[in-house]
Amino acid sequence: MLAEDSTLLREGLVRLLIEEGHEVLAAVGDAVALLREVEAQPPDLVVVDIRMPPTHTDEGLRAALEIRKRWTGVGVLVLSQHIERNYAAQLLTSNAERVGYLLKDRVAQVEEFLDALERIHAGGAAIDPEVVRQLVIRTTHSDPLTRLTPRERSVLETLAQGHTNAAISEKLHISMSTVEKNLNMIFDKLELAHTTGYNRRILAVLRYLES
Repeated sequence: MLAEDSTLLREGLVRLLIEEGHEVLAAVGDAVALLREVEAQPPDLVVVDIRMPPTHTDEGLRAALEIRKRWTGVGVLVLSQHIERNYAAQLLTSNAERVGYLLKDRVAQVEEFLDALERIHAGGAAIDPEVVRQLVIRTTHSDPLTRLTPRERSVLETLAQGHTNAAISEKLHISMSTVEKNLNMIFDKLELAHTTGYNRRILAVLRYLES
């Protein structure tokens, strides 16, 4: 399902998704209509703009948070024209699975947009690289992120975008063993308790979004 108040972008997304073999159950222009459609027939995934009628402030975000609370099996990809740090923190720290936050410019890069949808549908996350860079910026020397080496920070930023170890290795041109070594150092330095699963990986960034 799609929720986007720009008719041109909304119709363009519908056409793109259908051409790629996806079924679009509904395409609406406001958050109220989106919630109504999701309640009637929960989809696998929702793509929603943050700013929609009537106030064009945070209607889409509030709808996304409600969807993740009421329909936990529905993946949510939020689109924004700008990097809105507080909004991203609220959305991403609620649950690190089946969630994404992309800048609208990324939609123009069709393959990246479609890859993000697939990752979210598969239970992962897709966070725009520029959003990640902004979210991990800290200025206080008490911030644990300052303990990371430049290499570890690069691995962390790529990890937070939702990439697997193999993808990190390819993007940063380092070996798999180096990726694993850096991830272990990141978890240790950020004092993340040892748990299994995807959440531990993405929480290396998301835990610090709330500060």
